[in-house]
Amino acid sequence: MHQSRHHFTYHDFTVGESMPLGSKEVTAEEVIAFASEFDPQPFHLSEEAGKATILGGLAASGWHTCAMLMRMMADSYIRNSDSQGAPGLEYVKWLKPVLAGDTLSATSTVLEKRVSRSQPALGIIRMNHKITNQHNIPVCEAQGSIFMRVDTQEA
Repeated sequence: MHQSRHHFTYHDFTVGESMPLGSKEVTAEEVIAFASEFDPQPFHLSEEAGKATILGGLAASGWHTCAMLMRMMADSYIRNSDSQGAPGLEYVKWLKPVLAGDTLSATSTVLEKRVSRSQPALGIIRMNHKITNQHNIPVCEAQGSIFMRVDTQEA
């Protein structure tokens, strides 16, 4: 996975900018491990059960896909930033099955940003996140905001 060495501040995020988040291979072992603990539906636990559904094989839970996106975001910019958490997502769309053996790539695009009126030391950055598989087919899209500390002397 890609790991950034740059420390990101509120001012580093530019509206319209897309940031590549690297790639992640999805293994059968992790699909089964995640599903066993959090989403134990048959098509997340066995290749045979997955092939008997419209999913077409051992499919990662949508929540697992979101967790993989979170890890890619963390490794790309969140862990090396002035992040203050997030208020939630506006939406998540699971567009196509993510199957064991797929390689996912993701990008985060800055849609808008503003400094909070009630808390001027807090910036709000609204982002769209897209995940594609190795065939460049979109498999997931999510949109929401993150909070970022703002250096009020620079704002």
